[in-house]
Amino acid sequence: MAGPSGCGKTHLAAAIANEHIGQGYPAFYITASDLLDHLRSTYSPASEMPYDAFFDQVRNAPLLVLDDLGAQTSTSWAKEKLDQLLTHRFNSKLPTVIVTIIPIEQLEDRMHTRLSDPDLCHIYVVEEKRPSLEYSWGPEFELQKDMTFDNFDWRRVNLLPEQRENLDQAYHLALDFAKSPDGWLVFLGVTGCGKTHLAAAIVNYRYQAKKPALFIVVPEFLDHLRSTFSPESKISYDQLFEKVKTAPLLVLDDFGEQSTTAWAREKLYQVINYRYNARLATVITTRYSLEEILEEIESSISSRLVDPKISTPFNIMAPDYRGDLRPSRKRISRRGRKGR
Repeated sequence: MAGPSGCGKTHLAAAIANEHIGQGYPAFYITASDLLDHLRSTYSPASEMPYDAFFDQVRNAPLLVLDDLGAQTSTSWAKEKLDQLLTHRFNSKLPTVIVTIIPIEQLEDRMHTRLSDPDLCHIYVVEEKRPSLEYSWGPEFELQKDMTFDNFDWRRVNLLPEQRENLDQAYHLALDFAKSPDGWLVFLGVTGCGKTHLAAAIVNYRYQAKKPALFIVVPEFLDHLRSTFSPESKISYDQLFEKVKTAPLLVLDDFGEQSTTAWAREKLYQVINYRYNARLATVITTRYSLEEILEEIESSISSRLVDPKISTPFNIMAPDYRGDLRPSRKRISRRGRKGR
């Protein structure tokens, strides 16, 4: 099954597994990413199941449901393991349900050949459901609600000509993206240069067009994600994480300002990797320079942020706009002073 994120294909695949189990037959459900993670973990001496035993269990499952194919890392080892799995099940004609997050024609050639074989495979493309109305500004985004293209000031009086031209380019780049979101747009620049305003303006433009979009501040998103583990949380971890991961248009504001714990890196990698493989429209703002992204952010994430096939990084040269608001000192002539 193929189709856009959130269309229901995972629900249908899981329903097949549940129906099979409900009738007393065995079924094995797993995502491609989890499968590879489990295979890696079997190399550990502490693993309860050796590699061969686990791989054979998956490879020979009477019914296998493999979800999120295409979301996994694209290392040569990962490709080899998936190829071995699908080749074995293809040759043995074992019942298999596969859910892809990308069009089947974009998969690896060998994988595409097997999944499109007319004698063995049936391809179902699930149509996109109507965008959820839950995408809207939360109460914590009062400032962003008023950030539009109309009130974005790119003619700042204190700017040098090249800075003003650069800001004009950023404005039109964001406006074009808002009209037709495609790929990734990464705004780099110092605090107050206008990158958050432009990112919020993109979201407001989409809302005005009755289109879904989601704006999150990365450090706050991770805090919210942690809070879902609390019994008092009104939203589950899975609901929040899936909402962010699969949003048709996502803004990740203040990327790089989050804590650098292993857990935080893992969550961000999962979001970034999923959206990268699914080619979902994404806007990222960061105070990091392009060089700092490559040097200080984990390579599995930074390589996706700067990949020219999907991403357009743009450095905004303007300084903090708050410098424009500082009152200039009035010169007092000697004649105006009392006693002179």
